[in-house]
Amino acid sequence: MDPGAEDGGSATIDLRTDLPHPARIYDYLLGGKDNFAADRAAAEEALRANPDGRISCRENRAFLQRAVHYLAAEADIRQFLDIGAGLPTSRNVHEVAQAVTPDARIVYVDNDPIVLTHARALLTSTSAGKAAYVDADLRDVDRILNAPQLRDSLDLSQPVALLLIAIMHFIPDQDGPYEIVKALLDALPAGSYLAMSHLSGDFDPQAWDGVAKVYAERGMVMRVRSKAEIERFFAGLDLVEPGVLPSARWRPADDQVSPPSDAAVACYGGLARKA
Repeated sequence: MDPGAEDGGSATIDLRTDLPHPARIYDYLLGGKDNFAADRAAAEEALRANPDGRISCRENRAFLQRAVHYLAAEADIRQFLDIGAGLPTSRNVHEVAQAVTPDARIVYVDNDPIVLTHARALLTSTSAGKAAYVDADLRDVDRILNAPQLRDSLDLSQPVALLLIAIMHFIPDQDGPYEIVKALLDALPAGSYLAMSHLSGDFDPQAWDGVAKVYAERGMVMRVRSKAEIERFFAGLDLVEPGVLPSARWRPADDQVSPPSDAAVACYGGLARKA
């Protein structure tokens, strides 16, 4: 893989391993190995503020997989745009979707150079389908939508599932989070879906204030939001039952036993269709 070709820019990548990045912190909390000392130090301090942080990450990943399976198996969606994809963590979106429908097409978007170096792992697709990668920031909607990798992979005249999983809480209010989501949805046709998960301080405000402080001290913004604020992202869309719920309670697996408490999960999830 030619990194310059994948990201549409220079092949020179500044990894800045001395600074923590949310994607690598998430990888560490999930038990991954693609992280550095700065990421691990930030994660451990965040865990001191909220010892349930690993549970929240694990349940968020499980929600993503259930939502993608629903979209592929029940909603007949064949195209997926996963923004804030993060590092490869089995099972990835293309693995879940293509297990149902081998011709599914997936475009991953992220702005962490480490993710770019792992793009080959993300791009292991079935021969009938496709998986591509765009190096872009969520706030740069035009760059995402006009990326050659996206245009070559997805047909935006046909329904697309927009996946915003555990990413919008890194977009502060001043950056227009609702406007960003609306701009992305406006570019997609009727029959498309929005799947979102979002951290919330509803259940333990003090713990999540502490986590947000850890991030802020390291130059990262975290804006946990209330259920009402999160539901606002789905305005004008038709929510899929059971609506917006703590992610562990959104269509849980039949074999789930002893689900974690809502306070431990601290993350809402929902799925909605554009009419």
